[in-house]
Amino acid sequence: MPSRAIVNPPARTSNREIDPGRSGGNSVRFSVEIDFRDVPANLAAMIPRLLWTLIALGITASPVAETDRPFGDDFPNLDGASTGEWWTKRTANAAGNAQRRAPKNIIDVTVPRDEVVAFAVYTHDRGVLKLSVQLFPLLADEPRRVRLEFRNEGNWNQVATALVTYPGWSAHFRIEGWDNSRDVAYRVRHGRTASFEGLIRRDPVDKEEIVVASLSCNSSRTAGPRPRIIENILAQDPDLLFFAGDQTYHHTQHTAGWLEFGLQFRELFRTRPMIAIPDDHDVGQANIWGAEGKKASSPSGPDGGFFYPPKYVNMVQRAQTWHLPDPFDPTPIRRGIGVYYTSLKLGGIDFAILEDRKFKTGPQGVIPKMGPRPDHINDPNYDRRAVDLPELKLLGERQLRFLRHWGQDWTGTSMKAVLSQTAFCGAVHLHGNPDNRLLADLDSNAWPQTGRNRALREIRRAWAPHLCGDQHLSVVLQHGIETHRDGPFGFTSPAIVNTIYGRWWHPLDEKPGNRPIPGSPHPWTGDYEDGLGNYITMHTYANPVDRTDPAHRADGYGLVSFNKVNRTIRFECWPRFADLSQGDRAQFPGWPVVIDMADNDGRQATHRLAELRFSGISDPVVQVVKESTGDILYTVRIQGTRFRPPVYSEGTYTVNVGQDRPDTRSFTGNKALAEDSRAVLNISF
Repeated sequence: MPSRAIVNPPARTSNREIDPGRSGGNSVRFSVEIDFRDVPANLAAMIPRLLWTLIALGITASPVAETDRPFGDDFPNLDGASTGEWWTKRTANAAGNAQRRAPKNIIDVTVPRDEVVAFAVYTHDRGVLKLSVQLFPLLADEPRRVRLEFRNEGNWNQVATALVTYPGWSAHFRIEGWDNSRDVAYRVRHGRTASFEGLIRRDPVDKEEIVVASLSCNSSRTAGPRPRIIENILAQDPDLLFFAGDQTYHHTQHTAGWLEFGLQFRELFRTRPMIAIPDDHDVGQANIWGAEGKKASSPSGPDGGFFYPPKYVNMVQRAQTWHLPDPFDPTPIRRGIGVYYTSLKLGGIDFAILEDRKFKTGPQGVIPKMGPRPDHINDPNYDRRAVDLPELKLLGERQLRFLRHWGQDWTGTSMKAVLSQTAFCGAVHLHGNPDNRLLADLDSNAWPQTGRNRALREIRRAWAPHLCGDQHLSVVLQHGIETHRDGPFGFTSPAIVNTIYGRWWHPLDEKPGNRPIPGSPHPWTGDYEDGLGNYITMHTYANPVDRTDPAHRADGYGLVSFNKVNRTIRFECWPRFADLSQGDRAQFPGWPVVIDMADNDGRQATHRLAELRFSGISDPVVQVVKESTGDILYTVRIQGTRFRPPVYSEGTYTVNVGQDRPDTRSFTGNKALAEDSRAVLNISF
């Protein structure tokens, strides 16, 4: 578990955490209590200062010893570049039947000791700042504590200390009562000389437009810096960074891989909040269907579950997600694997952060094998309904409940968006190479179809778009649930570096779908069904032209702008080596795409309710419920004081309204009316 931050020493009794040693990777802590009444007054005055000096410098009661195999004897090499006596070469046979191997040389972790604080990441929301620090592996005689300092009026002031967690070499700070109305410079220090500085940005609630940079799939086959992407994103200056998964592909060496990622991108999140969510490769698997935490039989994972020990999975999640706002429901899944699904409010935009994979059912042994792998279907005669079984899970009931709750709470919020690892459709035809055509890929959120539709209905109820990565193919499309174009929009960002696994959108008949997008530069837009029968409307896509040519791999990143005044959402897609001086011409063809917030509920209104006219309140939250079914159609914050609620069938409806939640006034029996009706419902607050 992460260490507790220390904020203020008590006046008379010092009761601080000391970390004299570790056993099996778990901290062994004790408290030291000094009753100053038993000490002469002149010496008593010196003890708190002396004790705090020792703690600040990380001086502990005895040397710290980390076990060489924190993940057990079955996995002696797991994270080996950063565990045990990591500074030695280990080639000798280990005890038992496992052989120790020298760890893969990902990066040089033996950095100068004034550089051991590699980077920090943070978010703040609802009065809580959470900041995670990543260190390079420490030597045996080095302190296991870091200090957090803020700069005030030109002076650095220490505000907290935290223990370094092993395995993983991360430390974590939680500061409550955070004032998010001002920028604050911070510094994290270790020992006498190592430090990392950054800026905690204020919440940009006064900005008309909030910009999110969306990135994923950082190929480890192409090592080294990412200078053009960093330069461009710094110039575009987004308010928030979203890394959707596969930050590293070094499956069994996450700490070294996470350090590599951090060195590549730390200049971005040094000065702005960052969301990271791990995907399959981050936790060491080719694909993952989490199955609520069961043990997978292999790292390919088609039978469901996690292959590597829960301690490894939790280490990965701790490094990448601890700094996110607290989980909606922190109850672990099977085998003690933690969860992190939550929400973050920034600048008046409320982002739901999901875990696509954690609860999802694996296909092996559940449905017949209909292709070269349990998750690949290429049999054109298969029955789509036969693979959509009632017991199959996608997000799981816990996350669906979270989405229902999140969608109805608009406190401090003008617009909403959903973030997760992968897409709710199979918007890909060619996999791996241009000659490998698949009908369906069960790794995406296209399957199971019922679970996909349940998730999209919750997202649609909040008029929210969906942002994700994973697919190595950037697209903007509109999901369909009951029919084409009735669901929310989805934007899949491109791979940061696309040298792992290419994908292409290329319909077999090479024909446009129904109602192709007017003016598109692409031949294949419009209404389609994916290989599982899910409705999708393709707006634009960025196929690789030549994956052997770094300039034509279709890699890069996305930008998403939420305009709170116009209630519009702008999707941008920038190539890895884009020349920003060319403006929008430098984007991939077909971008930018601009939609209205209301377009995320694409159902066509057949009727309207009476016009709602509010007095004593502006921009209230309005919820419409169909009375015959109890189904919530939507819950949204309107603009102004007038709103004519659309409905999609005849009948009667309940209208619930309030300032931040639809819980203040309720009006039942509202009849569906013709479009030209002039009926009015006056609502006073």
